[in-house]
Amino acid sequence: MNGFHYIERFIEDRVGVVKLNRPKQLNALNRQMVREIITALEEFDQNDEVGTILLTGNGRAFSAGADIDEMAGTDSIQMELLNQFADWDRITLIKKPIIGAVKGFVFGGGFELALSLDLLIAARGTQFSFPEVQLGVMPGAGGTQRLTKIVGRAKALEWIWTGDRIPAETALENGIINRIVSEEILMEESMKLAKRLANQPPLSLRLIKDSVNKAVDYTLYEGMQYERKNFYLLFSSQDQKEGMQAFIEKRKAEFQGK
Repeated sequence: MNGFHYIERFIEDRVGVVKLNRPKQLNALNRQMVREIITALEEFDQNDEVGTILLTGNGRAFSAGADIDEMAGTDSIQMELLNQFADWDRITLIKKPIIGAVKGFVFGGGFELALSLDLLIAARGTQFSFPEVQLGVMPGAGGTQRLTKIVGRAKALEWIWTGDRIPAETALENGIINRIVSEEILMEESMKLAKRLANQPPLSLRLIKDSVNKAVDYTLYEGMQYERKNFYLLFSSQDQKEGMQAFIEKRKAEFQGK
């Protein structure tokens, strides 16, 4: 669509699909591409025709990482003034569920992008890695933080210090991804899950995501207080009235996201 050079996007059955589209560069992320991805996510987040968002990549890889050619000559002051990671921070503000369908290489910035999503489905043979240490740098878009919160300090240090590749099976065992499927059915299975969630009550999805995200950082008591307020809030929604009335009347609920 107009204004997008490095991604494709479309809507199918209430699923907003974003595809990384630099296949010859294995979907390496340059700054403009990141901006386009996040703009598309935000637009889908505000679109009432979209219930869930699916992010994937064209070609052999989800993303082989950041565009090194773009970064190689940059110094610390330029990095500070560019403030490029402010764009990445906007992903955390997306309220709707975001599913990642990944395959091939999920490296560096591509791994950080994947870790920013809510659920991940990986094709068999997918490999994950933070190879930044081999370039004399380190992850800078949340990789050290998100991976550590998922797998713990020891494994995160091992994988980020060595830059070793993490097979999909190991990623599944460590809670990095949700499931593994064959590459032939990756999009089919990912869309199936996305469409299923798109038919769930939108406000419930929104406040469940909000509450679960808080659980990562809050104490149990603080998290439970936060959860309780979101639980109460849903009782002001038309969807709660419709859902419970439909249950009583033994019919299918028609949720409106209101």
